[in-house]
Amino acid sequence: MKRIILTYITALSCTAAFAQETIYPAPLQGKTVYLINATIHVGNGQVIENGALTFSNGKITAIGNNLPAPGADGTIMDLKGNHVYPGVIAPLSNLGLTEVEAVRSTNDFSEVGEINPSVRSLVAYNTDSKVINTLRSNGILLAQVTPEGGMIPGSSSVVQLDAWNWEDAAYKKDGAIHFYMPSLLPPPSVPGRFPVTKDVAAEFAEKTAKVRTFLREAKAYLQEDKHNEVNLKFEAVRKLFTKEQKLFIHCNFVKEMLVAVDFAKEFGIDVVIAGGADSWMIADVLKQNNIAVVLIQPHSLPVSQDDDVDQPYKTAAQLQQAGVLYCLSNEGFWQQRNLPFEAGTASTYGLTKEQALSAVTLNTARILGIDKSTGSLETGKDANIVVSTGDLLDMRSSVVTHAFIQGRELNLDNKHKQLYERYKHKYGLK
Repeated sequence: MKRIILTYITALSCTAAFAQETIYPAPLQGKTVYLINATIHVGNGQVIENGALTFSNGKITAIGNNLPAPGADGTIMDLKGNHVYPGVIAPLSNLGLTEVEAVRSTNDFSEVGEINPSVRSLVAYNTDSKVINTLRSNGILLAQVTPEGGMIPGSSSVVQLDAWNWEDAAYKKDGAIHFYMPSLLPPPSVPGRFPVTKDVAAEFAEKTAKVRTFLREAKAYLQEDKHNEVNLKFEAVRKLFTKEQKLFIHCNFVKEMLVAVDFAKEFGIDVVIAGGADSWMIADVLKQNNIAVVLIQPHSLPVSQDDDVDQPYKTAAQLQQAGVLYCLSNEGFWQQRNLPFEAGTASTYGLTKEQALSAVTLNTARILGIDKSTGSLETGKDANIVVSTGDLLDMRSSVVTHAFIQGRELNLDNKHKQLYERYKHKYGLK
């Protein structure tokens, strides 16, 4: 048995040694870059035809038409016929916290226990994940790394997807605390095998009351000048009450979301609904209470049998019309690569193409509190830029040819492309 195990480990090691990509973070931007003759989608609804954009030292320095050319040390990229976009931002992702869902040793996104606000997902973020490069190839340049498990599993952080380690990757640290509200929807019952026996409403009331009590005690603790003992869990939510952090409440149904609204009112904190499948039903309430929504998995079936079959596709347009701040998310990790295309679907169900782009760029940046640095192509913001030969939101025409994070040009190779080239070579395909 020992010999078999040793042989197996050796085989795995040899396979890994020959399968590693030679992809590493780009160096800091050197020369000024001048993009010309492109259709520039700013991200705030504005489109500049035959436009130009200049960035230097990682920052956008000018954007518009007929900009002065850079000096001799600059680089000019003629993008005639191409499109330029702000980098897409993926919220609510466990990217870098898991690699193979079925392999437990690669999963590091949850802790034991129900209330762990002091857990920081950022320090578990694995910059060597093979999945990261597949997202960059579709224009996704930043992600909100989010913990799971229990009711309050910890804090999420925004990372940029080109780094040696989590310290380099950190874009906004610990910007949100997450509360996974128990669902009021009973689990499915299988006759004769798995009957539903628990009281869903009672469990919902018990668990939400537990979180409410925790926040009340934390608020009282933080109002004291001195403490006999430091409570790390209470200290971890200090910034919630100063609005330096937001509380993301994961829920989908109207009654659940109304409880989330009550949390915002009682504690005077910034609340974001994560999920929000039925948010279109109470859009006016969310607008009145200044509560944003992250719509999860818009490519899905309706949550209720009474909903229109295309309800997940058109919810974004209904929130847009009501004036609710919202963005799109695909949750998970590898699925995030389809996020631009889901925005494209939303653009055929009521949104304009530029509104759909904002739903995965500027709106997301506003919700995550990073809109002063990214989310749109504006002077003074980070040069997080994507260049595509076609429409970034259309899977048929989107081909990302260049991408920049803070002015650094990325290597857009990835494991998928390498396997494609490998087997194309094997079978003599051109």
